Amino acid sequence: MGDGEPRVPTAIAVTSADMALPPQDERTLPAAVLQDVDRRPLEQVLAELQTLVDQHGHVIVVCSQAVPASVERRLHTVRALLETDRIALFRPSLPPLGIAVLARQLRQLASCDLGPGVLASAGRLLTHYIHAGALLGSVARLDRVPVDLKAHARSWVPGSQFGVVAHPVPQLVKIGPEAALAGPEFGTSLLVAKGQLAPDWVTGTLAPSWRVQGLREAALPAESSHWWGTGRLTEFCAYLPDLSVLYQLVTSVRRSACHWCGIDVIGDRCVFCSATPPGYDGGGGNGSGGNAMGGRDRALGHRRDPALGRRRERRALTG
Repeated sequence: MGDGEPRVPTAIAVTSADMALPPQDERTLPAAVLQDVDRRPLEQVLAELQTLVDQHGHVIVVCSQAVPASVERRLHTVRALLETDRIALFRPSLPPLGIAVLARQLRQLASCDLGPGVLASAGRLLTHYIHAGALLGSVARLDRVPVDLKAHARSWVPGSQFGVVAHPVPQLVKIGPEAALAGPEFGTSLLVAKGQLAPDWVTGTLAPSWRVQGLREAALPAESSHWWGTGRLTEFCAYLPDLSVLYQLVTSVRRSACHWCGIDVIGDRCVFCSATPPGYDGGGGNGSGGNAMGGRDRALGHRRDPALGRRRERRALTG
């Protein structure tokens, strides 16, 4: 997997220590933890990001949509002040444990012969192979997944529990003898993070029904209670654990050079400079740094490059 010349791997950063999962294998690189970026002096955060850019060339910050708005503002401020397109801010619509799993997958891939643009784009591809959900004691405050009035009413019944999948397709069932959630149609491992709810249904019923090939435990991310609307939960995430499979997925997609910054990417958007291919009118994706609309404006007047990938690949990498 890559006999190219030695290079400094792209840095994969997370916004809290509990989002830096233990290594999956011996090749998994450490995460750069950007702790309390909204609370520390701006000068410290600027210096920290500048050092990472100097040491690694590029930095991919994987950030949950559940972080305070002040964290996102600070990250965009730092990126703008550094006047660099070498920092990518990636905020996929995954629950916190899914974010942590995705960041670790990128840490695995960072050890391979993938350029920073391809690695950053790979994050959008790999989200399609992550099944993330939770066992909840209440859905009364859940706003990430559609909840009907009947489920809301059942939330007030003492002892009620709900199985929820937030990604890739929303699902919600009340836990009972016949309760089941549709899972991945390929081999995965399952990561379970226990909160204030016993994980028995997840480990004893869900895991066998999903035919997981391995089950591990992790600490519950601090952001999970906010994301799911309750602390009475156990969060779970099914994912592809093997580096060889991840690498094959990423390298099977056609690469192209970003028409704006020139970096090699896969898919319809450069995660570093936000530019989309000329003529592309999709608005999908809230994961790149900078102003995505500005990327489309810059693309006006340029001819679409026919080598930007097949329609099937583009569809898999946007959304």
